[in-house]
Amino acid sequence: MMQTQSLTMPVNATGEHEVHDVAATQALGFWIYLMSDLVVFSGLFATYVVMAHNYAGGPTGKELFHLPDALLETMLLLCSSAVFGLAMVAMHKGDKRLVLAGLAAAFLLGLGFLSMEASEFHTMIREGAGPQRSGFLSAFFTLVGTHGLHVTFGMLWMAVMMVQTVAKGLTAPVQARLMRLGMFWHFLDIVWIGLFTVVYLMGVL
Repeated sequence: MMQTQSLTMPVNATGEHEVHDVAATQALGFWIYLMSDLVVFSGLFATYVVMAHNYAGGPTGKELFHLPDALLETMLLLCSSAVFGLAMVAMHKGDKRLVLAGLAAAFLLGLGFLSMEASEFHTMIREGAGPQRSGFLSAFFTLVGTHGLHVTFGMLWMAVMMVQTVAKGLTAPVQARLMRLGMFWHFLDIVWIGLFTVVYLMGVL
């Protein structure tokens, strides 16, 4: 009996160590991805700042932007991030039902954000203020559109994680993926706050 235990314990310890190493490697890889994404957004922000006054005789940000709508978009995204955080708390408690409820609520709030952004783009293009109208609008659509594309990918990822949570439960791999999704979702919040400040708030002043 003692011999069996002595043979078994090292194998389990090694297995746990390998799982931990894989999770740590994946987390590091994801951090590197987020840093590369940050470099991309930094370039887009710099381009927008340079082009912000190149109107080519077209409409300015003050004429186009509706600050209350942008503020509502901000609140939707921040609330989505807060709800996602609560879902992570539920995950650590092992409450699968609350995790799913939190993910669903975060998804719907993200959908509200995307719907408002799509409506804004549609209205601007319909009024002749599309990305081809001026350097300012090209930079605007590229910067805001890239963020919106990231939110779309985040929501697709969220939908996949809801399916995995239902099918597999809160296993260690599922929890690790949810943690990385949370990092991504909070990262998009930080980018949006910068975007709201630089593009919308400074644009209407």
